[in-house]
Amino acid sequence: MKPHSGGHGFSYPLRWRIMDGLEKLLDVLWPRRLSRFTGWLLILPSLLLVALLVLGMARIAESSLHVLDRSTFRPAEAFTLDNYRTVFGSATYGNVFLRSVGASVLTVIFTLLLAFPFAYILVRTASAALRKVLLVTLFLPFFIGQVVRAYGILIVLGTSGAVNDVLGLVGVAPLRLLFNFPAVVFGEVQFMLPFAVLMLAPALTAIPQETETAASSLGANWLRTLWHVILPMAKPGIVGAALVVGTLTLTDFAIPAMLGGGSQDFIANAIYDQFFRTADQGLGSALALLLVALGSLFAGIVISLFGAGTLGLGDRR
Repeated sequence: MKPHSGGHGFSYPLRWRIMDGLEKLLDVLWPRRLSRFTGWLLILPSLLLVALLVLGMARIAESSLHVLDRSTFRPAEAFTLDNYRTVFGSATYGNVFLRSVGASVLTVIFTLLLAFPFAYILVRTASAALRKVLLVTLFLPFFIGQVVRAYGILIVLGTSGAVNDVLGLVGVAPLRLLFNFPAVVFGEVQFMLPFAVLMLAPALTAIPQETETAASSLGANWLRTLWHVILPMAKPGIVGAALVVGTLTLTDFAIPAMLGGGSQDFIANAIYDQFFRTADQGLGSALALLLVALGSLFAGIVISLFGAGTLGLGDRR
């Protein structure tokens, strides 16, 4: 029942009138007898996106079974597994896969080592000013973009960059800091750090600070508290961060291309070359499916060993 003005001078707020109007409009557009379908309606856009993804993957799978006819530069009509034989029989592609996996593992390790202290200080600091500085530092990279950040690393680590300029002041000859595997891993860690912090911060926030105080009162020093209390309780965030960082690194394209100088390609770079440089869609499709399988295998191993972490939506394993 709509409130009305009375002796107390109450007036029906305008925002309530607007909400009432929207509710009446919704009753017209979506009658209550259809309420059981409301949930499906809300997830319909997501289902459409998933359907497009599935259709695209099916098309890629079909394309991977056709080799490139070198006489016409069109896919041959016959179905064959030659593209997969080419990938598994090539030492070059073997090195690309090993490099991608190795970089993903190293990026996960170094990113977590850097992100955990950052997230812990962000959550536990009592200084509002420091928290604001950390938040700005965390979110600023998202407004810069991956390519611009990679160019920034090129400028800083180049032969005439800031790092070599500083080394030159102490008599050290310019070092080759770019276009090698460590440079790619460094760029990946720098790019993935904000993602890891965003996954770790909620997990650390959920740990009551009184738990650490109780551990300290029972005689545990900070390192023992960290190892036996904080890290086990922060496991969901750590696992979630590892999954996100590992899969994003495994499928990355820009940083290996820019900081690797063409000699440190990941799987995504090899896929790009096959699709847009050699026009071999069949081989590119085979590489794409193997990348999907490798990423799924990585996620499956992590989830089977440690659970789904913060991605598990309530998983308590």
